[in-house]
Amino acid sequence: MPERRFEIPATVEQVALVASLFWTLAANRLFFAAALHGRSLAEPATWGFVLALGVMLLALHAALLLTLLVHRRLLKPLLAVLIVATAFATHFMERFGVYLDPSMLRNVLRTDVAEARELLSWTLALHLLLYAALPLALLSRVRIVRRPPLRALLVRGLALAGAVTLLVGALLSVFQPFSSLMRNHKEMRYLITPANWMWSLASVSVHDARGAAQPRQAIGLDAAPGLSWAAQARPRLLVLVVGETARRANWGLGGYARQTTPQLAQLPVINFADVTACGTNTEVSVPCMFAPVGRRDYDEQRIRGSESLLHVLARAGVAVHWRDNQSGCKGVCDHLSADDTASMKPSGLCDKGHCLDEALLRGLDQRLEDARGTQLLVLHMLGSHGPAYHRRYPPTFKRFKPACESDDLQQCSAAEIVNAYDNALLYTDHVLASLIRLLQAHAGRVDAAMLYVSDHGESLGERGLFLHGMPYPVAPAEQKQVPMVMWSSPDFARAIGLDTACLQRRAMEPVSHDHLFHSLLGLLDVRTSLHEPAWDLSAGCRTSGYAK
Repeated sequence: MPERRFEIPATVEQVALVASLFWTLAANRLFFAAALHGRSLAEPATWGFVLALGVMLLALHAALLLTLLVHRRLLKPLLAVLIVATAFATHFMERFGVYLDPSMLRNVLRTDVAEARELLSWTLALHLLLYAALPLALLSRVRIVRRPPLRALLVRGLALAGAVTLLVGALLSVFQPFSSLMRNHKEMRYLITPANWMWSLASVSVHDARGAAQPRQAIGLDAAPGLSWAAQARPRLLVLVVGETARRANWGLGGYARQTTPQLAQLPVINFADVTACGTNTEVSVPCMFAPVGRRDYDEQRIRGSESLLHVLARAGVAVHWRDNQSGCKGVCDHLSADDTASMKPSGLCDKGHCLDEALLRGLDQRLEDARGTQLLVLHMLGSHGPAYHRRYPPTFKRFKPACESDDLQQCSAAEIVNAYDNALLYTDHVLASLIRLLQAHAGRVDAAMLYVSDHGESLGERGLFLHGMPYPVAPAEQKQVPMVMWSSPDFARAIGLDTACLQRRAMEPVSHDHLFHSLLGLLDVRTSLHEPAWDLSAGCRTSGYAK
């Protein structure tokens, strides 16, 4: 007689309850830790607060599951997806201290294969085994009990009503401390798992669907060449280098104890001492830094739904080209000239889906030989993107030792992580210095300038945080303070009436990504009503004949 397969009979409501209980206990350690920060466990009121929070999480996730399950046959496949996704979410939240808000989820969805591969580790495999494989094995043994349709609908409705009632009751029991907590720490809602990533995924999907259905709003329709264009005798080129994950705290020119920018230190560059990024991840910062109004009046929908600075410049006659060594231009170069390092296939510079940043300079010598008119070349670096800092530089730049050689930062000491990161900055310094020397070599023919600015910073273990992407209001300075450096040939400065000594003094004052849009309009002498001289770093340092 064949052996009977072991099965666990259960109703849809029972499975939803067990799954919600599992997530409450196994996926919300960070939420409970944040909620209990500063509370004494010796006080009975604290345990009452913990119990109420637990009931709220249980009821919330039960209600979500019961709402999503329109048919019992969907239970197992839907729950399997939720279990696996939640296991991934909790691993990266606990490992790097991230919050799964819409901004972070958009960053996750835009991650390329090579970048995602670097996040795989044995630690992740073990976590998935415990928090995904084992629950899935148990789920595979569950046999969903069938009910007549009307009875199933009635029971589902009663269960959903019960979950909502329980949620409201638990909330009312601790309403005052909980509302105060959420009011003062709004970011904590993005620690409630899996509700955090489910909400964020829905938010991003709806927003992206709306954006896809509508064309980008045109801006700067009045953009036109400035006065200096008429007198321009030679080609003019501004190279904008958008860095990746470089933080000011480790920038040699910014006073870091180590000299991580030795080559730039030997060149006549202007280092901006105090620069604040618009976001803490690329998906936010890049669109924001190319928008006329960035962090000071932040409106994500407006920024993503409008053209960028590059479109305004192109409208005025600037030849704009974007070259990428990262995960794309995030929409700011849509329908403009662009290429990427991978398609160029530079010999000896690419491996495992990523290219070293020197690939961005390939062919630039010929571009300078062929230069005509006024041009903006944007180079989007891979920079110091983690966690695989050791993959961002060739062996000759392994100067600070021992350096972390693992994609899994948990396998390295704090000092090894910093060493690898600093080596990556050394290589960024080399690439920027090489670019400047190349522009200097063509100074007899082309008026050229370079502006480098990082999109956001990076946490290297301070306060238990790694990488980047924290919600902006609570993000540490390491993720928001970035380096910015400018170099200009004497003829470029002369052509636009720029006093570089004046700009050097201005560089000691606080600036932000919000200055970039208006400063590039000034440096390229493009006139438009969008230009705000107060946000143009060069406005007070140009002769009156060239100022707006």
